[in-house]
Amino acid sequence: MHETLDERRAEAAAQGGEEKRAYVRTVFEQIAPRYDLLNHLLSFNIDRRWRRRALELLGWTRAPAGRYLDLCAGTLDVGAQLAGSPGFAGFILAADFALPMLQAGRGKAPGAVLAPVAADAQRLPIGDATLDGAIVAFGIRNVASLDAALAEVHRVLVPGARFVILEFTTPRAWIVRHVYHLYFHHVLPLIGGIISGHRTAYRYLPQSVANFPAEPELAARMTAAGFSGVTWEPLSLGIAAIHSGHRAG
Repeated sequence: MHETLDERRAEAAAQGGEEKRAYVRTVFEQIAPRYDLLNHLLSFNIDRRWRRRALELLGWTRAPAGRYLDLCAGTLDVGAQLAGSPGFAGFILAADFALPMLQAGRGKAPGAVLAPVAADAQRLPIGDATLDGAIVAFGIRNVASLDAALAEVHRVLVPGARFVILEFTTPRAWIVRHVYHLYFHHVLPLIGGIISGHRTAYRYLPQSVANFPAEPELAARMTAAGFSGVTWEPLSLGIAAIHSGHRAG
């Protein structure tokens, strides 16, 4: 009975709203100690390559000493990767509302370059038009309101700054989608549940992806939030996708 209730909460949370906000924060606080291990294990380390490509599209080399946002930063993998990029001389603000996730990533980069801050993606403690770029990897689908988060990122960027979203999606090719669903809905929840000790956290993941907008809709919503030149590219047979756009000047 208890497991059934947890499953229902995960399914409800995947659909959005305030219940999603509370559920996601609780879950990620609980799985933080095993989050990095599971990320790399369950993605067969492909996630590292995806992040490298996302950072390329961020175009930080145009302003190597600029200020950047790692949104829904989790355990600081993206921020640390950017901080360690040859030629990077800027500053990264890593925002996430699950404090234990940020704490789990402590030490991945010098504090003078990468500063974690506990903050909600929908209400960032950042002034208008103050950042030179923003990136979010595997986190935007976890916010309670996607449109509110997109608008908030747009608010904090300077004109011309780029915003990059790396996120899971659903493959379009039938055979790939079949294998993907088999892994995502059966293998991943089993392994994730055993290693993390949380029964439903990795059942929420495929449900949240299923409820997340497909590539054309996400691009349209980025455009509606004020971003220009929005494009996307599929990764690894459509398992994930990178969207990018810029704040018009």
